[in-house]
Amino acid sequence: MRGAILVANRATRAKARFAAGEALSADERHAVQTFDAAMAKLEVLQQGDFEGIFEAMDGLPVVIRLIDPPLHEFLPNLEEQLVKVTRAGDAATEADRELLATIKSMHEQNPMLGLRGCRLGLMIPDFVKIQTRAILNAEIAVKKRGGHPIAKIMIPLVGHVNELAATRALLEKEATAVRQAAGGVEVEYKFGTMIEVPRGALTADEIATQADFFSFGTNDLTQMTFGYSRDDAEGGFLLKYVEDKILPFNPFQTLDDAVAGLMKIAVDKGRSTKPGIELGICGEHGGDPASIAKCEQIGLDYVSCSPYRVPVARLAAAQASLASVEWDK
Repeated sequence: MRGAILVANRATRAKARFAAGEALSADERHAVQTFDAAMAKLEVLQQGDFEGIFEAMDGLPVVIRLIDPPLHEFLPNLEEQLVKVTRAGDAATEADRELLATIKSMHEQNPMLGLRGCRLGLMIPDFVKIQTRAILNAEIAVKKRGGHPIAKIMIPLVGHVNELAATRALLEKEATAVRQAAGGVEVEYKFGTMIEVPRGALTADEIATQADFFSFGTNDLTQMTFGYSRDDAEGGFLLKYVEDKILPFNPFQTLDDAVAGLMKIAVDKGRSTKPGIELGICGEHGGDPASIAKCEQIGLDYVSCSPYRVPVARLAAAQASLASVEWDK
């Protein structure tokens, strides 16, 4: 992954120039070759992983989120790399200097609100293209072995319908090419999105025109609704807020009513456009009984959570469903 990241921006710019009919320099051609080689290795590794998942989940839908974190998370820490190169002085290797330059070029003041999710896929399309190819080729391989793979490909961090439309068009093109290369083998897949940006929730009727399903990413939706950085808040003032009853509970553990209100708006707007759209939640809230009750009240179809929280989530979902039936009576 690091090899691809180091040349990702240069290679992507070079590919755009080549597609526009411009000639590439030797350095640009080398960047493209290096990038494509690294991505090809990553695609093979991911396809192998997806084949194993589809075989284990035979006949059941598998939701796969496309790349979400900012690229700096796959690289060494900026300060640590800077110290390493500075201390080495003239003896610093060219590789370490190049790595430092790449880390600096990708540094953002607030990376969780920066180039990540669907934005990253639109700026460097190969990252999501190879993931989509890996998913679909894995489905084809498993189907040829007699399996029944079902993929639900989730595009994260959509805040505007045009982001989803552009990404989906890009990936549908890849899907068509994969099927044609496989001799027209048909496999089951859908494209959906994560609703984790407040604007996405408020414009869910528009986003539903381009999505086959929604999954609410409540960790990010909570961060952006409150204006809190989860890592900083939970490591800093949030405990004190709860102790002093400024907040009734930690909103990253139990779903806040205002966040649930945004979700309800998205549910209603999404279903006004596409009545049968499937709606769920992913994140730690999906394992919290109080949050699951709120998900039932606003009309979600499913919750997902960490494996160790599944037994509690199943019980809470059953209780919430029964309570909803009694309330309807």
